[in-house]
This record gives sequence, C-alpha cells and structure tokens, in this order.
Amino acid sequence: MLTLFGGGHRYCDGISRRSFLRVGAFSMGAVGGLSLADVMRAEAAEGKKPGHKALINIFLAGGPPHQDMWDIKTDAPSDIRGEFKPINTNVDGIQIGEVFQRIARSADKFAFIRSVVGNDGGHDGYQCMSGWPRRALPSQGGYPAIGPVAARVLGPVHRAVPVSVGLAPPAQHNPWSENGSSGFLGAGYAPFRPNHAGGTAGGESGLDVIKLKGMTLGRLQDRRKLLQSLDATRRDLENLEPVHDRDATTTAAFDLLTSNRLADAFDLTRESAKTRERYGTGQPFKFTYDGCPTNSEHVLIARRLIEAGCRVVSLSYGRWDSHGDNFNLVRDHGSKLDQCVTALVEDLNERGMLNDVTIAVWGEFGRTPKINPGAGRDHWPQVSCCLLAGGGMRTGQVIGATNNLGEYATERPVHVQEIVATLYHNIGINVENTLIDDRSGRPVRVLEKTTPLPELVG
Repeated sequence: MLTLFGGGHRYCDGISRRSFLRVGAFSMGAVGGLSLADVMRAEAAEGKKPGHKALINIFLAGGPPHQDMWDIKTDAPSDIRGEFKPINTNVDGIQIGEVFQRIARSADKFAFIRSVVGNDGGHDGYQCMSGWPRRALPSQGGYPAIGPVAARVLGPVHRAVPVSVGLAPPAQHNPWSENGSSGFLGAGYAPFRPNHAGGTAGGESGLDVIKLKGMTLGRLQDRRKLLQSLDATRRDLENLEPVHDRDATTTAAFDLLTSNRLADAFDLTRESAKTRERYGTGQPFKFTYDGCPTNSEHVLIARRLIEAGCRVVSLSYGRWDSHGDNFNLVRDHGSKLDQCVTALVEDLNERGMLNDVTIAVWGEFGRTPKINPGAGRDHWPQVSCCLLAGGGMRTGQVIGATNNLGEYATERPVHVQEIVATLYHNIGINVENTLIDDRSGRPVRVLEKTTPLPELVG
C-alpha cells in the first residue's frame, strides 16, 4: 500500500481527501497485463498517433420502454399505446417517438433495433456489458465484459491511459452501477473507475487525486522501489492476490501518476462553453430514486476519454425503471438523452472520429405493453430495443419489428449477443477466432453467438 500526500483540505484524521492515492487499492485494472512488449508497442503507436477503434456503451439502467421510444404503436388500444405520437425522421419510412426530436433530424446516423431478444430478466447492466447473464459461469467469476476483453486482447493505446473506463457512479441499487466486470480474467483487467468523477458544470474533475501534489517524480520513484521491495517480501508470506494482478495494477497506477493525460480528459474546463452547452448537463436530475442521474457531462467525458486513448467507455444514464409515471419519466430522461447522444454523434462526426467510435444505447429489457394503474410499465424481458451509431456501420435503418402490441419480435429477432458481437467487431476483435484462457487454463470464446449483425457490418 502506498499513500501520496499533498495539499488541499484536511479532515479530522489529518488526511487530505482529494490529494492522496492509495496505489495498492487503486482501481487501475483496465490497463492491467502490461508487459514490456505491450509498453513498447504503445510507445511506438504514440509516435505514429494513429486512430483507434473504440466503444461508448451507454446503459439505460432499469429498462427503457421500447414502445415509447423507437417502436411507437399507434394502432394499439389506448391502454397500450400510451401518450406519445410518432414523428417522421430524416429517413423516409422511419418514425420514432416524439420526445426524440434531435435524433429524428439525424436518423441517417443511427440504426434502430426494435426486436432485441435474449434478455435474461436480470435487473442490471451485466448483460449489456458482456452479452451474458450474470449467473453464467459462476465458478470462474463470470464472463468478462467488452472492456476487460479489449484490455486482454488489444492492450493499451497509451501506457498512461486505461483501456476501459467505467463512469457509472455508485447507485443505491448497485447493479445499475455496472461498469463491466472482468470476470474470469481477474482484477488486473477490470475497468478503471474514478472515485468518483466528476465532470460537473463547475469544472471539478473528480480525478485530482491522480495528479501529483507536493511530490516530485524522484520521490515517487523512490517510493515505487520501496513498494516493489515490500511486495516481494509479502509474496513470501501470503497468497491473497495473484502476483500478475498486483504487479499490473501497481505498474498502471505509477504510469498514470506520471502523466496528466487521463486527468486532463476528465477536465471539462478544457472544453469550450459552446461544446458543454451542446451536450447539456442533464440537470435537474429527476426520477433518480435508487439509480443513476442523467449526467450528460459523462457523455462528453466519454468522448474526451476516447481521444485520450481509451478503447471502451461505459456509463449508466438515468433510472428508467418506470413502474409508475412512465410518460413523465420518458419526457424528462428522453429529452436529455436526445440532446447528449445527438451532440456526441455530431461532435464525433465533425472531428472525423465517427467511423472509428461505436455508440450503443440500450437497457437490460423492455417494458410491458399494457400500462398499469399507476401510469407505468412493468418489466418485459420478452423484447427490448437498442440504438446504435458510428463504428462505420450502415446506419439510417430499422432492424426487426414487433407485433402490433409490442409484445414480441415478429421480424428479425436480434439476440443480445449478436449486438455485443457487433460491438467487438467494431473495435477490432473477431470473437469467432479469439480464444481466451479461463482460470482453469481452458481456452474459451467470450461469446456463444459470434457473428456480428450482417445488416450493419456485413
């Protein structure tokens, strides 16, 4: 355990909350597995500064109502149809819910999947992050999410930047804070989680803890040598953590500390007021309850993290568990999502990054066709929806359909794993040909359904 102290406010225990870092407990697993060869490859890549394929995975925690978003059922009875009307988009023949005015005007940049199946009913983000139910492969710690697999297979773009970052803040219902479990890969490949960002309208990054304050690089290296010596002794006395995981975490933490690259990515004061206004803040945060807020600034931070060198950024946007007051919730959450997601697509396009960065917007399941007495919709794993953009995909289309009540898929059922396979494909991982050893040393595929959607990438 290594603690670095600096300036800042001091608390009753004499420790500055914002200016220390416990390296041994630092959540830096996303850049885990760094070998000397990995570092050399990353440094060589830095010199050439190539673009890299990346993913921004936006989880709509709680289960968004498909029939109030991308699959409006105008011919259904009133107790199913609800309060929203369809609006035309800039693509002939495609209509979506009236709340999403901006997305409608740029529908040619999106693919609307209306027939997502394979949801296991788990009330969490595990399946959207990995393609698997949480209960799959429990003896091995579960299957890893996309970010940890990218860390294992592709490695870092920049040695001081995690391969994957999870922005979901802690929620009262903790499974909605899912950032992508490392599963059987182990802690060395877990996403980096800021504790906790940040990116408020006032410019507070939440990551000042990773900037050196009152500590020279020489003193830092001395402490690194001390930590390595202590770790060598500890290995002889205990076996509480795999040596590889511990070494990778420590190495990554020191790399991060000696560079401001990651901390700068979280600093929204480096963006113009016009850009921040374009994305919005998502405030005031409403309908949060036991979930995550509609923090639109996290969407902007995600773009900045990709520019800094991240491959996978995940975030949890809003709390969509609309058992009551569904329509006011969709008006609030939907209009904010409409603004920040459209801003992200336009921003990436203007920067020449849209073909390299895939955006996925989805939740763990859909909601009941029938409206309950509390003007809400309940859980409906039978079918759900997904919004995709970027990644060089063929957008401006609808994939799949449900029956007239929105109960089940009638055309082109799209399994959750087909979507995840597409996300892997877009960041440069062919899951059909990729085998990763589990904890027993057995080579396994990270998905069962390994073919990406041919409608989008074939």
